[in-house]
Amino acid sequence: MKKKKLFGLMLVSTVLLTACTTGDTAESGEAESESQEFNLSVVQEMPSADLSLAMDTISFTALNNVYEGIYRLDKNNEPQPAGATEMAEVSEDGMTYNIKLREDAKWSNGDPVTADDYVYGWQRTVDPETASEYAYLYGYVENGDDIIEGDKDPSELGITAVNDYELEIKLDTPTPFFDNLLAFASFFPQPQEIVEEKGEDYAKTGDDSVYNGPFTLTEFEGAGSDTEWSYTANDEYWDKDSVNLDKINVSVVKESSTGLNLFRDGQTDDVVLTGELAQQNANDPEYQSVKEARTSYVELNQEDEDSPFRNKDLRLALSYAIDRESLVEQVLGDGSVASTNLLPEETGKDPDTDEDFTEVSDSTLEYDPEKAQEHWEKAKEELDIDSLEFDLLAEDTDSTKRVGEYIQGAWEELDGMKVNSTTVPFTVRIDRSTEGDFDAVVGGWGADYADPSSFTDLFESGNSYNFGKWSNDEYDKLVEDSATTHVNDPKERFQDLLDAEKVINEEMGVIPVYQKAEGHMVSDKVKGIVSHSAGAEYDYKWVSIEE
Repeated sequence: MKKKKLFGLMLVSTVLLTACTTGDTAESGEAESESQEFNLSVVQEMPSADLSLAMDTISFTALNNVYEGIYRLDKNNEPQPAGATEMAEVSEDGMTYNIKLREDAKWSNGDPVTADDYVYGWQRTVDPETASEYAYLYGYVENGDDIIEGDKDPSELGITAVNDYELEIKLDTPTPFFDNLLAFASFFPQPQEIVEEKGEDYAKTGDDSVYNGPFTLTEFEGAGSDTEWSYTANDEYWDKDSVNLDKINVSVVKESSTGLNLFRDGQTDDVVLTGELAQQNANDPEYQSVKEARTSYVELNQEDEDSPFRNKDLRLALSYAIDRESLVEQVLGDGSVASTNLLPEETGKDPDTDEDFTEVSDSTLEYDPEKAQEHWEKAKEELDIDSLEFDLLAEDTDSTKRVGEYIQGAWEELDGMKVNSTTVPFTVRIDRSTEGDFDAVVGGWGADYADPSSFTDLFESGNSYNFGKWSNDEYDKLVEDSATTHVNDPKERFQDLLDAEKVINEEMGVIPVYQKAEGHMVSDKVKGIVSHSAGAEYDYKWVSIEE
């Protein structure tokens, strides 16, 4: 049986500011202000507006607000019918899903959203020619793996349009998180006529697609480069009566100081703060800290056989040299917490005791400069070197740039180590990570659902997100067993994943640094932002402006 990739979105979420009901039961209410425009600042450009190619939090948040799938996550991160009229009818063996779609769902050009749009969107994403980094999410769908590997045609994917408004989905194996995948952007419908008409220009700008979500993407002039765009209320949206906002104006603001000045001047309603500014404003009534199920870590490029980072003592030296507590308290100050292991909190629980994975795991990460120097001396001897110079790549957002500088300084405390820090725009960091064009890179991963495999799967040999190309046979077998041999035995499966995490931590295949939280200044007139700790980070469908 082929290894299945477990991905989903089932995580405890938080609601930023005012709680609201969601799904079909959402109450829109009347905003007190005639002006229903929300000015939002984000810390980086949007790398892609293409549902098949998106792979980052900025893009997924945008796509979740301008498109919609079979389900939409509510404020408790539970999937609720959206493009579907009701929850799917699932066969007793959990292998077949029958879904009834809304007949009143339309694209923003007035065309109906039909079952064929879902079939086309899924087949486009899984098609190897599309080169979607998220194609592996289709590993549970019938024939998904064979299509990804080029052994079967995309038309053989286990999704069928029974008629215009009914879908039949067949899986290769029962998937407890499949409902959550149906609320994830990679599984949204796509308008075939528009995709084919636009060709290579599809989704390059806001005008190069049509939308079926609460908003449409407007004033967007180019993925990866545009620093201002908007979400405009979609008059064709089936649930438009629940949407209060007329428009969301988005601007990229990378420096916290600039963002705070704009916020104080009333030019933005929501801005991210880090470092000293986050600490200084922590007691402000308009300050919010949103904890994410995300670990920020450093990957080391181990692809080449002669890479020094294949040396375990070198990797351990680099990990022991980082004072994670000092970093999150003095550098970030936004509620982020020091990593104790690879997995963040709320990514899985012991099936017997209900304890969080991080509490059960006996893996731990330490700051110990003496051990760091000891392992560095061993590494130098084993590598037959006296010194080492390499580059640390990080994105140019305020917080990540500071993290990179802190790690650079910590590593240069090791005698004979020289680290050059390079900061680049987020889209460039993503491209260089994917291409393996780095020595060391500050990256990270946010869980797609509440299961340890959302992290452990990443670092299997050959996984497209294993940018550093760390490889370990014992680790691979444990992750494989968790998805095959023990997939129906919760206790054994959980133990496999615990053991896998212990292996990667002991080998320091990647270097976990901190569990991310995001500090925001949010105007008290903004109500109803729903924040998810995984997947599409923010949902603006129910936001209102109340002066």
